[in-house]
Amino acid sequence: MSLSSNQQQFVLDVAKLISFIYESGYFCTFGEAYRTKEQAMIYAKEGKGIIDSLHCQRLAIDLNIFDNKDNFLTQLKDYEKFGVYWESIDPINRWGGRFSRPDADHFERNYKG
Repeated sequence: MSLSSNQQQFVLDVAKLISFIYESGYFCTFGEAYRTKEQAMIYAKEGKGIIDSLHCQRLAIDLNIFDNKDNFLTQLKDYEKFGVYWESIDPINRWGGRFSRPDADHFERNYKG
């Protein structure tokens, strides 16, 4: 599958995830989706990311999730059901909550092109 095909599938999967978030009684806003290589290098130097971030390939997104009282969810456990759902959509989808340095709001398609 080409990069373009993976990007298209990623968008469809993100749409499913967003629908699931809303159906679960929560809502979300977009965090970071696209990241330049230059920004990835800066984040890597600061210890906030990696040089080969899938954000640079438009295959990762950070979603800010809120409960029905408009409280921004910040805890890993608050994102777990969304991460489990994300991974259930496609076996190459990865949730950042499982990383060695957990990143709860991060959802990616683990494409190696």
